[in-house]
Amino acid sequence: MAERRVTVASKVGLHARPAALLAKAAADQPVTVTIAKDGSEPVDAASVLGLMTLGAMHGDEVVLSADGDGADAALDAIAELIATDHDE
Repeated sequence: MAERRVTVASKVGLHARPAALLAKAAADQPVTVTIAKDGSEPVDAASVLGLMTLGAMHGDEVVLSADGDGADAALDAIAELIATDHDE
């Protein structure tokens, strides 16, 4: 199981547009990527609703996880999205 810890850069957190961008990118990966915040239960990163229920705000740290072939590359791609403020 591969993991990445990343800080949410979006000023609105993982809500609305950032959540939609992240869900689409996660759905395009060859492995299932999950995301969790503060010890919460992980949710499927490809689910906009799941992402929004995390309540991840600007500056929060989240943990991405994936398993299988391509997991490291998938996590790198998703982590880069989360660490970039797409609202600017």
